[in-house]
Amino acid sequence: MNHISKLPQVQLSIFAKMTALANKHKAINLSQGFPNFKSNSKLIDLVSQAMNSGYNQYAPMPGILPLREAIAKKLDFLYNSTYYPETEITITSGATQAIYSIISAFIKPNDEVIIFKPAYDSYEPTVQLNGGIVVPIQLKAPDYKIDWNGVKQRVNDNTKMIIINTPQNPCATIFSESDLLQLQDITRNTNIIVLSDEVYEHIIFDEEKHQSVCLFPDLKSRSFLVASFGKTFHNTGWKMGYCCAPEELMEEFRKVHQFTVFSVNHPIQIALTEYLKEPNHYLELSQFYQKKRDLFTNMIKDSRFKVIPSKGTYFMMLDYSGISNEKDIEFANRLTIDFGLASIPISVFNEDNLDEKVLRFCFAKKDDTLKKAAEILNKI
Repeated sequence: MNHISKLPQVQLSIFAKMTALANKHKAINLSQGFPNFKSNSKLIDLVSQAMNSGYNQYAPMPGILPLREAIAKKLDFLYNSTYYPETEITITSGATQAIYSIISAFIKPNDEVIIFKPAYDSYEPTVQLNGGIVVPIQLKAPDYKIDWNGVKQRVNDNTKMIIINTPQNPCATIFSESDLLQLQDITRNTNIIVLSDEVYEHIIFDEEKHQSVCLFPDLKSRSFLVASFGKTFHNTGWKMGYCCAPEELMEEFRKVHQFTVFSVNHPIQIALTEYLKEPNHYLELSQFYQKKRDLFTNMIKDSRFKVIPSKGTYFMMLDYSGISNEKDIEFANRLTIDFGLASIPISVFNEDNLDEKVLRFCFAKKDDTLKKAAEILNKI
């Protein structure tokens, strides 16, 4: 069959490649971002109870109302921000489906979408599938700061959307209050939609506060907030997330959502509703992961790798430029095959595959796994 690919440049994702390589060579897998420790047994039991209680058919299209009410209560508690459960919150099949549906609902051919790179790998192809034009803004190691004056210069009448991610994957940075205020100023009195990917909102370190779009009224009025239960509660395989937006934006989102997945896992929604009644289930996450970050950082402090400080997420960036001049993809492959430790090369997330000799490691792992990984890094 002859057919023209809509995504001719897209190959198998780097996460799938590195995990497959790790499995083949029996390497410690710090590449893909998933925990290797057990979920809270209470949450597992709640899902089982929901299944046994008969919640096994379609949930309502926007998600069950009690869960949306629980999310609204959480957002009010954390950010003193109001979203109406009936019209402004939708439960999604993971954050990636939310992102796909948001972009699909609003981006038309030749609409421009500003993306900060290194960026999570689903943003760009989704824009392209919808005929949009990606306007990449490359951030540079080691601080990955945004030049907002430069952003302002890229905004024009064709700019339809700006995608932000805080805490940011893969570079483990966070947006400051100043960042969000400048974004608010740039987008004020425009028709630009902001897609704010906040899946790591509860994994932020050193007493910093998460700066959500919903804290800034004008920004909130044009923004989608995207969040993830999978990331928050150590169950990435459940693919459970949600998004929030003003009613007129959410109405358009739901038009796409109902024909993409219609509704998402019903028993898990029942379980999460109950689980969210205890705020410590998410409030304790920062401390939990900061201990792992500090443990891993301390164990490799004498290695030849240079640690780029992780301010949020459960990822750490390591600069290997003092060890090798190899391309990061080649070095990551060699690290997996020869040394038994899998990571993610950052160039794949950059514009024109910019190679700054940096690898991303996931520290959402058992302490024993991190110790074994550190021993490998210290030998190199």
